[in-house]
Amino acid sequence: MKTTRDDCLSPPNQLHIRWMIRRDMAEILCIEEEAFEFPWADADFTRCLRQRNCIGMVAEVGGAVVGFMLYELQRTKVHVLNFAVARSHRRLGIGSGMVAKLIAKLSPQRRNRILLEVRETNLPAQLFFRSLGFRATSVLRDFYQDTTEDAYLMQFLADAADSQQPHRLAG
Repeated sequence: MKTTRDDCLSPPNQLHIRWMIRRDMAEILCIEEEAFEFPWADADFTRCLRQRNCIGMVAEVGGAVVGFMLYELQRTKVHVLNFAVARSHRRLGIGSGMVAKLIAKLSPQRRNRILLEVRETNLPAQLFFRSLGFRATSVLRDFYQDTTEDAYLMQFLADAADSQQPHRLAG
């Protein structure tokens, strides 16, 4: 019998996305270590979350944190600073659900785009974000402090999301 995405996330394993709290940090750090060659430390998360405009969200399945996202609210945009899903829970719609929640916060009148940087060697992340409507807009040379690796600046525009949605007529 073939397992589907819905089978993996059906109750009691239903996906729940909520604000990040301090108690989540141990699980977040495990996901961070597993996901990245140059992971953030606890102090990096703390420094970021102490900023007034920095927000964290987590994805839970069965009461366990299986993904997280940190983003910064700016005047006209949302900047994703860090994002990962536990290897055991990838390709189950968890990352897509978190990004969809962020996209829902956009509006053409206020914050109308999401920006993020992706390492040039991180093809899975590039393809993931591209599948959600993000487009690479530029190359950021020697972007990372830990290596000389370049990054792609990727952007999602609220207008692009609106044009993909069917518009309702009166009634």
